[in-house]
Amino acid sequence: MKKTTVVVGVTGGIACYKAADLVSSLVKKGFDIHVIMTENAGEFITPLTFQTLSGNRVATSMFERIASFEVEHISLAQRADVFVVAPASANFIGKMANGIADDMLTTTIMATKAPIVIAPAMNTAMWENPILKDNLEKLKKFGVQVVEPDEGRLACGDLGKGKLAEVEEIVEAIEKAAK
Repeated sequence: MKKTTVVVGVTGGIACYKAADLVSSLVKKGFDIHVIMTENAGEFITPLTFQTLSGNRVATSMFERIASFEVEHISLAQRADVFVVAPASANFIGKMANGIADDMLTTTIMATKAPIVIAPAMNTAMWENPILKDNLEKLKKFGVQVVEPDEGRLACGDLGKGKLAEVEEIVEAIEKAAK
């Protein structure tokens, strides 16, 4: 029986460390996990972490040299049964909502036909920004499922909405999308 393949996109932000928990949880549930990290995500956590947890090579660049030829963003897009981005930064959400495909993650997500789940994480002021809200509404119109962030103390010291949702809540959304 074929394992369900989940492509996990990780964008830059302090919540990247929680993406490692997400990948670990998904692997324990029997999913085949492939991770794509943005350049900014690499400032917070290393690809080796995700490679170790997923058991698969981590994609970080459109222009990495690989041993065998395949158009990686297309092959990952086609392989995905579900595509999740956690944490999804305001920058990524803006790019996705406006069709900007200028890195491995945005290019791959533009090429997928799989259900898409995003779990935003950012400062409360960013979360409340009307431009971000407009971008989220645009994505929802295209069928993207948004796992709303939690409220609490943020890394910047502010209190408010913007914390990455609990891993269990994101896993539930992925399982639902995979059906």
